[in-house]
Amino acid sequence: MDGGRWTVVSGQWAVGSGQWLVVSGQWLVGSGQWAVVSGQWAVAGGQWPVGRDERENSRMNPVSWTNMQRGVEKVRQRLLRVAAALRDARLDYAVVGGNAVAAWVSRVDATAVRNTRDVDILVRRSDFERIKAALEGAGFLYRHVASLGRGGALDAFLDAADPRLRDAVHVVWAGEKVTAGSAEASPDVAQSENAGEFQLIELEPLVRMKLTAFRDKDRMHLRDLLSVGLIDSTWPGRLPPVLAARLQTILADPEG
Repeated sequence: MDGGRWTVVSGQWAVGSGQWLVVSGQWLVGSGQWAVVSGQWAVAGGQWPVGRDERENSRMNPVSWTNMQRGVEKVRQRLLRVAAALRDARLDYAVVGGNAVAAWVSRVDATAVRNTRDVDILVRRSDFERIKAALEGAGFLYRHVASLGRGGALDAFLDAADPRLRDAVHVVWAGEKVTAGSAEASPDVAQSENAGEFQLIELEPLVRMKLTAFRDKDRMHLRDLLSVGLIDSTWPGRLPPVLAARLQTILADPEG
């Protein structure tokens, strides 16, 4: 004890019918009460209430590589189901968004790939009814919902087996602006190439889409492309001034 403070480096505290493991911390003594100077636990009258962190941890599964791999595989299978349905219906489309970035990065350095839960597809609005029929036939449910974090609405297809918007297939309309304030319209699906299992947006229109959206995750994806040399200091010269200026900020601060 030093000035009314106890430091516990390691140990177990048995209180009632439970045990608490303290790795490190400082405990303050005063008027028969103990309080944690930095932490989530407090004691009064010999009772230890469970803090928020402990309640949250009790709801979590153990860390598991299998679960991590399963999550990545679920996204992959969702993307492939969409690609197969659209291909079988002879509909033009292109994979865009985070999966497109991952596909391009994997061509240079597979270890630099960043996983994403989003499946984003670029399609033509004129094909909507056929797209809807094809994806509903593949087990998806169409929804038109408010777009969180930006104006307008979002067209999405939810997996009927697990209909959560966070895991939905997001539709991007070719040749249209995502929001009224977007610097550019989305590219056409013709600006894509056959990547084997799916049709992939070409690199330059993908970069332009990311610069147009320019949210935190878009800037992160641009830095991923920069880190493996897919974009460099020569790229601003290909772009209109507003997108070139945005790319310059990424080039000037590649680590974010």
